[in-house]
Amino acid sequence: VQLVESGGGLVQPGGSLRLSCATSGFTLDDYHIGWFRQAPGKGRQGVSCLQSRGGRTDYQDSVKGRFTISANKANNTVYLQMNSLTPEDTAVYYCAGGYYPFPSRCLLSPPAFTSWGQGTQVTVSS
Repeated sequence: VQLVESGGGLVQPGGSLRLSCATSGFTLDDYHIGWFRQAPGKGRQGVSCLQSRGGRTDYQDSVKGRFTISANKANNTVYLQMNSLTPEDTAVYYCAGGYYPFPSRCLLSPPAFTSWGQGTQVTVSS
């Protein structure tokens, strides 16, 4: 199981970024995929998750309406489109996967994920 994030960078407040999580070694429909973030001095928090078999998604309240998670099963990649970014969104963003073949929901809790990417830095600053 491997997950590799890309797409981070420096963006001005109000700007947008799209993060990508390239996955391999498992069937995407049998896993839920989550995006988490960790800011300096803070714990890791769930941002969004996706269970692609059922198309179910979930979002942390602070990103609802601004972030969108999606999956391209043809290339086994999960995306996080981030719009209207604020300095509070600055963090290292991690992609994670966990075996969860149930189409009814996904989980935004780190213990539910067993495989993690290396992270990609997102900095929102003027």
